[in-house]
Amino acid sequence: MSLSDPVADMLTRIRNAHMAGKLTVEVSSSRLVRSILDVLRDEGYVEGYEAFSLRKGVEFIRIFLRYYAGSPVIKSISRVSRPGLRSYASKDSLPEVVNGLGIAIMTTSRGVMTNKDAKKQGIGGEVICFVS
Repeated sequence: MSLSDPVADMLTRIRNAHMAGKLTVEVSSSRLVRSILDVLRDEGYVEGYEAFSLRKGVEFIRIFLRYYAGSPVIKSISRVSRPGLRSYASKDSLPEVVNGLGIAIMTTSRGVMTNKDAKKQGIGGEVICFVS
């Protein structure tokens, strides 16, 4: 488990669980991870998630992955901005993923949202990951 980048750890665990055909995957909990999972759930990429703790003070999240006709709904998921190299986009240069078929998850001054929502609101921010 990567303590320096919990978001990259979550994305890698989701990618690996899909390749293995798992229905659920467990990741460490943080506020940013929950916000990203809220966006993934709202956009229909995951079924949902639940928080649980094995002992006091240590919280984890169980993610319920979504499949359609036996294949994963998430075809690709990749980290864009990372601790060593942050990636920002202004409101005029928001990224487009797979010609609009995918989403970019961004953190903005108004919270974590997709690139489509950021474009509607006319704001930019840090690009966290691409999902298609």
